[in-house]
Amino acid sequence: MRKPGLPKLLLLTLTVLCSAPALAWVPKLEETTARNVIDGAYGRRDTVATYLTLDLNVKDGKFAAGDGLVKAFDGGDACVADWIAKPADYVRGSRVGTITVSGQADQLYFQAQDARDSFRNLTVPDALGAELAGKRIADGELRVDVNVRGLPSEKARDAYMVRLRGPGGKMIAPTRKSYVNDWKPLDAAAPQSAPAPADKTAPAAAAPAPAKGPLQGTLVYYFKPLEAGIGASDKAEFLIRNENGDNPCAYSVTFDLSKFQ
Repeated sequence: MRKPGLPKLLLLTLTVLCSAPALAWVPKLEETTARNVIDGAYGRRDTVATYLTLDLNVKDGKFAAGDGLVKAFDGGDACVADWIAKPADYVRGSRVGTITVSGQADQLYFQAQDARDSFRNLTVPDALGAELAGKRIADGELRVDVNVRGLPSEKARDAYMVRLRGPGGKMIAPTRKSYVNDWKPLDAAAPQSAPAPADKTAPAAAAPAPAKGPLQGTLVYYFKPLEAGIGASDKAEFLIRNENGDNPCAYSVTFDLSKFQ
């Protein structure tokens, strides 16, 4: 016999599920996502996840982000084992500390925070208008921030090689690159930790006076994942080869675009 309370319970469950925004990277902001992001910034609702950070610092003999996340793309499994065994050894080049992936929604969040802090009310039409849209990354672009430790010089930043790899193995290079203005000499005594996410709306240029290495700081890359056949809720491989030409190692780090908007 059918229980009379079941339809009501099912309806309630569906209502709760439908009220929460489904997570997936948003290549182009639209009204619903913009409203959710703005309302989160103003405290009208829970904040929406607008970025994903992978912590690749080594803690207790493994990557903080979890096992199996980092794989050897070139050079063999010994490359990963060496990274885990000697995370602060920069003889073969710098090490990656964190990778943060974000899109237009994250940059809108910073714009909304700035408006709130300035005692202004940011509306959805204003957020999607040409003025603010022009200050965010282009439609279809994904931003990847790579925090590195042990770089020998600021010049060596240009020697980093990265690619985004989609289904079927298609690789795409970044459309452009930049740096966050956070470069400083490496403090070998400081514990490894994941840095706070930087303001994504306008990455600053490098400091005028070059710092002496080894250095730590953040490299910024912009990709168009759709060109590699990567969908908005797919997993993607981020390939990294550091600045050291004598190092045979290249790494594959997988991130999930369904974890943020």
